[in-house]
Amino acid sequence: MLFDPEFKKALQRLTEPEKDKLILRLLKHDLVLANRLHFELLDTDSVKDKRAQLETSIIKKIERVSERYYSPGYLLMDAREISGDINNHVSITKDKYGEISLNCLLLKKLLELNNNRIETEEYGKAYTLCTYIVAKIFKILLLMQKQHDDLYLDFREDIETIGKFIGNNPNLMKIAIYNGLDVNWLIQFNIPENIYEIYKNLRQNGQLK
Repeated sequence: MLFDPEFKKALQRLTEPEKDKLILRLLKHDLVLANRLHFELLDTDSVKDKRAQLETSIIKKIERVSERYYSPGYLLMDAREISGDINNHVSITKDKYGEISLNCLLLKKLLELNNNRIETEEYGKAYTLCTYIVAKIFKILLLMQKQHDDLYLDFREDIETIGKFIGNNPNLMKIAIYNGLDVNWLIQFNIPENIYEIYKNLRQNGQLK
């Protein structure tokens, strides 16, 4: 939304108490912005501290949901909930590096503890979860392309590990192939430079859904 100059001037003419009241009223309707301001103005933890805390939380949550594994559908719901935690962290801290590393951790830990279960499920029952995993990988690869080359290499081990998990899982491999994900990109850490165009074309063809 664009604000015209007159509106901006009117806001600037407000008294300090009026501005304070207005800000507090607006923040009540935007919790993400409120949390971001709290983090920037008051929080003593750094972005790395917050990332480390969330890493611990992700591992614990995946271990807990894996212990009580019931079906791919329930595992998918749990993965989406954890993904929401990551999105919330990124919205508050603007942690672009963590957006990649935390999503890698989510997939790596999820597959480490559940790959055999996903493999032995009927293809139809595993389809939605596997498609979610493949779509998440594409998201990670797209985010990685925006990183500086030095940081890009930080994710190599995680990406290769995820690729090996997929390569050992027939259900995941089948869905990866169907959705245009070449697992060799991951295992060999050789991500195509035109990954965005590949992703865009796949989405236009109705894949990754």
